[in-house]
This record gives sequence, C-alpha cells and structure tokens, in this order.
Amino acid sequence: MPGGSRRSLHKLLLFHEIAFLFLVAVTGCVSGLSTWFWQQSSAESVRINNLMYLAEQIRGELFRQLQEVIRARLLEDMQALEVYAEYSREIDRDFNQLRQNSAAREEAEAIQAMQQSYREIQKDMNKIFGDPYSIDYVVRIRILEPQFAEQMVDRFEASYTNFKDLLGARHQRLDQTLRRWTLLAPVLIPASFLIALAIVLRTSRVIRREFVLPMATVKEGAAVISRGELAHRIPEQGVDEVVQIAQSINRMARDLAASRDALVQSEKQAALGALIPVVAHNIRNPLASIRATAQVLDDIRDPEELRESRKAIIDTIDRLGRWVNALVSYLHPLKPVFRRVSAAGLLDAALGVMRARLQEKDLRVERDGWDRDVEIDVDPDLMEQALTGLLANATDASPPGGAIRLSLGNRDGRLCIRIIDAGAGMPFVPEPADLEPGPSTKRFGTGLGIPVAYKICRSHGWDLAFAAAPGGGTEVTISAPLAARGGAA
Repeated sequence: MPGGSRRSLHKLLLFHEIAFLFLVAVTGCVSGLSTWFWQQSSAESVRINNLMYLAEQIRGELFRQLQEVIRARLLEDMQALEVYAEYSREIDRDFNQLRQNSAAREEAEAIQAMQQSYREIQKDMNKIFGDPYSIDYVVRIRILEPQFAEQMVDRFEASYTNFKDLLGARHQRLDQTLRRWTLLAPVLIPASFLIALAIVLRTSRVIRREFVLPMATVKEGAAVISRGELAHRIPEQGVDEVVQIAQSINRMARDLAASRDALVQSEKQAALGALIPVVAHNIRNPLASIRATAQVLDDIRDPEELRESRKAIIDTIDRLGRWVNALVSYLHPLKPVFRRVSAAGLLDAALGVMRARLQEKDLRVERDGWDRDVEIDVDPDLMEQALTGLLANATDASPPGGAIRLSLGNRDGRLCIRIIDAGAGMPFVPEPADLEPGPSTKRFGTGLGIPVAYKICRSHGWDLAFAAAPGGGTEVTISAPLAARGGAA
C-alpha cells in the first residue's frame, strides 16, 4: 500500500465505531419511525372516528329534539321545554368537542357550517315554544307530517353530509397511506438494516485486511527472525502502526545480523589467534625431530641404526599427518543424521574397533547394565568416532593386564554411559574448545581426541564430563536424552 494511502489504526477503529453506531442509529430510527407512524395513524383514525361519532350524535339529538318540540306542541306539554333545553345543551357540548378535536381549517369550517344550520333550526323551534297557543288546528296537523321535520333539517343535512364526506375522504387517505406503509415496511426496514450492516461488514473487512492479517504476518515474521533467520524481512503493509512495528523489527534484524557478522568475525579472529600457536607447536616439534634425524643420517654407518632413524622420520611424518587430519575433522561442521539404535550396540561397535589394541595390552572390559539396554537417537558413525577416541584414551592410560569398566544406566530420564580406566588419572581438566595438547603417555596421540568428542556430543545435544575415578583412574560420563527426537529415522 502506498505510504500516502495508509490509515492509522486509531482512525480505522474510529470509522468502524461510527459505522456501528450508524447501524444502531438506522435500526433505531427505522423502528422508532415505524412506531411513531403507526401511533400517529392510530391516533388520527381514532380522531376521525370520534368526529364522525360526535356528528352522528348531534344529528340524532337534533332529530330527537325536533320530535320533542312536535310532541310538546301537539300535546301542549309545557314540561317538554326543560327537555328541549337539555337537548340544546347536549348539542352545544358536542359542537364544542367537535371544534376541539378538529385538526384542519376545512374541518373547522365544516363544523361551523353545521352549527350555523343548527342555529337556524333552533330559531324556528324557539318560535314554536315561544307562544304555545298561537298554532291552530291546521298547523298542528301539518306538524304531524314527516315532511315538516325534513324541511326543518334540510340545511343541516347538507352541512352534515359535507362534513361526513370530508371525514370520509380523510379516512380514505389515511387508509391509502397505511396500505403504502404496509407494502413498503417489509422492504424498507430490511433494506435500511442491510445497508447499515453492509457498512459495518465493510469496515470489519478493512480492519482485517489493514490490521489483523498484517499483524499476523508480523507475528509469523518475528517468529522466523527469532529462529535466527535474520535475512528474513517482514512485509511493511497495513495501517501505520503495523508498518512501524514491521519496520522496527526489520531494522532490528538488520542490526542483529550486522552485530552477528561482526561477532562471528571477531570469534573467527580469536579462534584463529588461539589455533595458530597450537598448529605451530604441533608442526614445529615434528619438523624439528625430522630435521635433527636427517642431519645425522650421513654420519650413521650401522644399517640397523639407519633403519631406526628412517623409521623415526616416517613415524613422525605419520603423526603429523594424523594430527592434520584430526584438525580438519574437528574444524569441519557437523550435521548428525539421527537414527534409533541400541546404546549397548553402539558401545560394542566402538569396542570392536579397539579390539586389537585391547588385546595388545591384555586389557579386559567389564560391562555393566547391558541387560538394561535402551534405544537412543544418534548418528552412529559420528558417535562411534567419539567413543573410539575416548576408549583409546582409556586404553592408553590403563596399565597392561588392567581393566576398563563400561556401564549403562538411567538417571532422571537420561542415559548415562561411563568409561572408567585404571590409569594414573588425568593431570589436567579438559575444556571443550581447548586445542592445546595436555600431558599424555600416548605415542601416537594428536591431542584432538577429547575436543572432537566434545564437539560430537555437543552436536547431539549430549553432555560430556571428566572426573577422577574412586581408587584412581579417570571416569568419563556421557549423558544423553532418552526421549525420541522429531524427525529421527
């Protein structure tokens, strides 16, 4: 991602939070709007029905009031005046409620027209009640006709019908709106929710792409670098914070690689400085012996003495060659190829190589623990070389006719191999990286047997230790893990 298009994690999370809040707001608004609309529609429907009910009630009370006037006039019942007045008060209250419940100018004008029509009818009815003896027989008969009441309420019926039609039209529009909302709600509400949800999912995808996956890459890359692969580089991608972490780890890896190279170079120089005196010592002495022997060859007349001098030169050259070969073997990197083999079988193989030298000194081998044999993961060729060198040291150190004790044991889940000789003991403590030859009674020794054994054991993850044996001699202890290694053949 180009540097200019990167976003910080803070802004990305803020955008995600805003999107989530937007989802909540849209869902809440749609739900609230739907609730408000249905509430308003219900309230409007109740209001319209209430207006229609009041109009019907006024109309009914008007007809009952007319009937009361006619009855009172025909029967000349003056107590009907009180009933007439009660109807008037009821109708006035109903008109007041109509005006209070009206919500539009058209409704108010229609109500006013109805009330005006009623006032005109009320004037005629008041005249009838004004002089109860002013109506003759013909008028009384006319009052009994149904057309008389109809003529009195014609104008009211016209305004009443207009008001009813107005309410009916409003109710029809309300029904149409409800039908539209009923059709749109199943689409509008899910659509709004899905749009908001899509926004949230989009932001979640962006967070995964810009933060989660790059952070996982950083974690994997850091694990690779921690294993020592300092040349590995973590991709610098994602939000600014992740990019900065990747850059820091990459920079740290470059610095560590540079420091490691410098340290390796320094160690090489130190190792070379330590190796040069050893090489010089181990080459100078044989060369001096060869030169001294060669100088006296011209003065030797005895054939037997000449053969001994020639043999001394050859032995010295062979010793020098063996030392060089051992040095090359020690300096060469080791890569063990592990196999699952018998520990006792591994020792028997090394003893087989040493059989001739053991017989030459008439040494016996005392074995212990062969009946508790176990299998271990080892490179048999390399470890046989190390064991042969250690057995060679024990053979050379032991007096003729003596014994070498070998034991196998299990201690704390590890195999312990012990080699104990009957010699005078080691006059020095061997060190793993020490190439300086120590005091030795070996005629053909190179001084590298112990360092090579240390190196082979270390490449296997084994421990090698030297100690004075009780009663004299040297005890060599090799400790190896019993658990199977992953990938062992």
